[in-house]
Amino acid sequence: MNLPADSKLNISGLSRLFDNKSECYKLFWFQAILTYVCNGRREICYEDLIDEMIADAWYMVTEYHLNLGPNDTLEKAVNYISSVAGMLPSTKKQDILDWLKSCSDQTVLWYKRILSLNVPYRLQAPLMNGFKGDDWKCGTKNLAEKINQQERLIYYFIWDSGLKSQIRIDDAWAAYLRDNQEILRGWIQYNMIIYLQRRNPSVPGISDKLYPPQERKLEKVKKYWKLLTGIEEIHEIYGAGLLLPDDISIDHFVPWSYVAHDEFWNLHPTTRSINSSKSNNLPDWDLYFPRFAALEFESYKMIWTYDKVHDEFEKCAREHLNNSEIKQHLYREGLSATEFKNQLESVVYPVWQSAKTCGFKNWEYTL
Repeated sequence: MNLPADSKLNISGLSRLFDNKSECYKLFWFQAILTYVCNGRREICYEDLIDEMIADAWYMVTEYHLNLGPNDTLEKAVNYISSVAGMLPSTKKQDILDWLKSCSDQTVLWYKRILSLNVPYRLQAPLMNGFKGDDWKCGTKNLAEKINQQERLIYYFIWDSGLKSQIRIDDAWAAYLRDNQEILRGWIQYNMIIYLQRRNPSVPGISDKLYPPQERKLEKVKKYWKLLTGIEEIHEIYGAGLLLPDDISIDHFVPWSYVAHDEFWNLHPTTRSINSSKSNNLPDWDLYFPRFAALEFESYKMIWTYDKVHDEFEKCAREHLNNSEIKQHLYREGLSATEFKNQLESVVYPVWQSAKTCGFKNWEYTL
């Protein structure tokens, strides 16, 4: 991906910022810098940048269960904060930042100090001249002083004690970052996707898991199930209660935060309260899949019994059934209950098992 040229700046060096990254810190650190610069800040303390890194990684770790690295400090920090802060995976970013700013937990502060040890200095290596292996082997204060002697870096250091130290963005670089912020965000996102795909090879939809979850558009599927409740009694699978048209909520059997899609074969109706209780957990397979398969088979039978149901199914399929092979095998006419269940299991179980391996929690409904 080519970055916009600038005759006064080392854009070639900028394009190599992420070439050597065994961990994710450079990506999050530079993304945090871009955020602050575009909000008008030129002098930014380490702690503010690290808080931004933690907040940006929050959803990837807590909501989507992505692996940031085999021994990643940022991931560990997020998991620890999640365990002590009482914040939900869907907590708004500003609330996470507010909590971090007021936090005096010594373990959180220790994680922040660890995150500040290398990335502020190492990020700009492609822009620096004459730095060799031994030049990096000095205390952080001495290292900051040596780096400050370089010309035309993105930022320079204003030394203070630990996390209160600051970086000051160069005037020309600040203008470049602001003027090209959309392209740069896309460049960071591209590099983030490549990094995360390597760390999470079996996880689908990485590109949809970089930011907070968005509201899904499931109106057609909800309309479909409302139609079915007007034809037959429909019982949801978790509490076995009778579904009423005004209290239908569409649930992803394997959580959306893992599959990152709204495919019809993974969707079924439940109530609003149960869907909220389930959140992004995995329903117990042995307990709930037989019920799920039975409900989906009732839906399948009505597709081939009632023209109006078939019409609504086809409307859903155009948006929510994107694999023609699955549609052909799972929704073709004439399947028995056993055949349908086996076909559905062959599609859902590998996805359910992969989500379990990634750390999604087993869930059972309790009143």
